[in-house]
Amino acid sequence: EQPAPIAGFRMFNTPYEDMTVNSYLAWDPESRKAVVFDSGADSAPILEAVKENKLTIDLILLTHAHVDHVVDLPKLLAASKAKAYINSREADSDGSPKGLETFSAGQSFVLGKLRIETRLTNGHSPGQTTFVVRGLERLVAVIGDSLFAGSMGGSVAAYADQLRTNKAEILTLPDDTILAPGHGPLTTVAQEKQHN
Repeated sequence: EQPAPIAGFRMFNTPYEDMTVNSYLAWDPESRKAVVFDSGADSAPILEAVKENKLTIDLILLTHAHVDHVVDLPKLLAASKAKAYINSREADSDGSPKGLETFSAGQSFVLGKLRIETRLTNGHSPGQTTFVVRGLERLVAVIGDSLFAGSMGGSVAAYADQLRTNKAEILTLPDDTILAPGHGPLTTVAQEKQHN
């Protein structure tokens, strides 16, 4: 069962090869400053929503460097002139886009009233990061491919690490936290504790 939509947060689902991939937009209603999480396969719908809501993209945060999540990053960077950030552990991985700013897990970003905390949820990839967004009407965690509704994210790197970091960094968040995965529907911590 999908969590109800919340103000200042949108999900975009774009087709990539034989699947679809999610990207997200969150914004501070007062300053109209926005953050984009992953480019997805096509950033056009994000850019349309930015125009529609009279927002400015100030920040682009990448959950990890797998191609389906960053394929349209050049277009997003060109259109927004914002800086894009990726976990330093991910920046060295094969296929990671070059020339990005890096951060370490535990670092926070502030955008108007929004505070975005970074948590390392590696396993799917070395620097896979969960972004916990505070300042919206509900807590939102953008979790990339760490965890999906009803299943684990595909673990190419290390399944045991992924299970451990998911339990420690994602499932310890409050039950009503909205989880925004890289593929599939939105879910909540409560739902995943019960059904995953």
